[in-house]
Amino acid sequence: MSELKTPPSGGAKAAAATADYLDQRTGVGNAVKFFARKVFPDHWSFFLGEIALYSFVTLLISGVFLTLFFVPSMSEVTYPTEGVWATMRGVEMSEAFSSTLRLSFEVRGGLLMRQIHHWAALVFMAAIVVHMMRVFFTGAFRKPREINWVVGFVLLILGLAAGFSGYSLPDDVLSGNGLRITDGVIKAIPIIGSYMSYFVFGGEFPGHDLIPRLFTVHILLVPGLILALIGLHLFLMVMHKHTQYPGSGRKNTNVVGYPAVPVYAGKLLFNFFVVFGVIALMAGTMTINPVWNYGPYDPSPVSAGAQPDWYMLFLEGALRLMPGATEVMIGPYTLSLNVIIPAMIVPGILFTALAAYPFLEAFATGDKSEHHVLDRPRNRPFRTAFGVALLVAFFILVLAGSNDLIATHFHLSINDITWTFRVFLFLGPWIAFVVTKRICLGLQRKDRELVLHGHETGRIVRFASGEYIEVHKPLDAHERWLRVQHEAVRPLEIEPAEDSRGVRRKGYKADRMRQRLSQLFYEDRVEPVTPAEVAAAHGHDEHDEQHTAIEGHGQPAGVGASAHGAEPDGETAPDGRNS
Repeated sequence: MSELKTPPSGGAKAAAATADYLDQRTGVGNAVKFFARKVFPDHWSFFLGEIALYSFVTLLISGVFLTLFFVPSMSEVTYPTEGVWATMRGVEMSEAFSSTLRLSFEVRGGLLMRQIHHWAALVFMAAIVVHMMRVFFTGAFRKPREINWVVGFVLLILGLAAGFSGYSLPDDVLSGNGLRITDGVIKAIPIIGSYMSYFVFGGEFPGHDLIPRLFTVHILLVPGLILALIGLHLFLMVMHKHTQYPGSGRKNTNVVGYPAVPVYAGKLLFNFFVVFGVIALMAGTMTINPVWNYGPYDPSPVSAGAQPDWYMLFLEGALRLMPGATEVMIGPYTLSLNVIIPAMIVPGILFTALAAYPFLEAFATGDKSEHHVLDRPRNRPFRTAFGVALLVAFFILVLAGSNDLIATHFHLSINDITWTFRVFLFLGPWIAFVVTKRICLGLQRKDRELVLHGHETGRIVRFASGEYIEVHKPLDAHERWLRVQHEAVRPLEIEPAEDSRGVRRKGYKADRMRQRLSQLFYEDRVEPVTPAEVAAAHGHDEHDEQHTAIEGHGQPAGVGASAHGAEPDGETAPDGRNS
């Protein structure tokens, strides 16, 4: 008897017909099939980039709500005498500030949406910074991802622009002080500074056009660029396939992980709701940017504790650390080095070093091969030390931007704090670089010791001859592979300056400069363990042979490794799939 089949419902038929219609006219079925079969590796650090994406989506959702009620105008109005916030009644203010108060206290859910928007901006910048740190320290920027690194760097700069233009819109005392500092920085530019200030502010500061202009930049120009670059960033990520951490089964020619559908798609959706929920919880329980306590912008009040959001604090700190007596007179003109150096040169050095590093490293190594397996930070001591030094410089500037709060909270002299930070700005990154590099080299030596001798167990064995040895536990194949799979990168070798006939070689100066850079990167290094070293350490070790015979624990540590500690035959990671 044949089995009866239930006929499809009307909804299923309609869905199938719609899908067939779209597939025949757009070819969307191939795209769906491609993305559904795409394999993504599974590691918690990859969630950092997702946090940045989801917080930006949260920014867009909350920003649309705020745009409906905010009035981007600098026209003067008087806060109504029947207004909700009693201390502002009868106070003259701009329409921008007045609409911010109305949005906060009179629009249902307005204050919650304002705080969701602000907290999402802080999380967005934090996620970008931490995500870029993960990419930097693991070498995920190497070929073919140099362009994607530049895209991420530009996203960081656009995030700074979006944050600055956003928290300047309420036109309160705090944001007004930040804009006044910006005006001073613009005017410090030689020759064209005053003209640029007039162009930006529409006249003498503060002018009447700045808030409408910032509003356009904040809701249209910068978000549009960020959306375009996020799309490019994701497209390049899919095209290049995802990087993965080193381990057995992981190679440059495969991706070990889970398919996009249904596993990764479900995780993405769940992670979005987690990020949105955490941001909403922060917004509902923690007040941020209470502009009603500051009041409308007035250039006369000056007080301690006037700091921008955290991602702009490094600029504030650089300005506070710079000595004031650094103005240079060139005829009738003043060159304000006390503003140019901290506000332009110092950030320029930090950002240029960050953006150019992938290209400098590629130039130093001469490596033109593709890399899809990430580095362990310890195996690239210079890169790791350089990144830590940059972070230390950034954190020192961030702390310096709060030197007044540190002084008031800990009852310290602000002058002593400022001079301490000035000294540490030069010594801190250097000390961090040296210490981090030594730690990385020490960890590499520890890896060599583990591969050659195994883990210490604390068990002591006495032989018949009276000799004592400690029993070492051999590394398993996966652990050994992790510690020896990286390639040895050595300084470049170049041809002599002169050929056999004594003629100076063309291009020697460029090669010599490249060699010096390569020596700076890779002169201090620890070579990975070779099969010959493993054989020398274990293959003819009499103690290990005696111990093997006496204790019956099988072959000694390290024996059985294939060439260059290669991955054992038949070993694959669970759920491994080739993309």
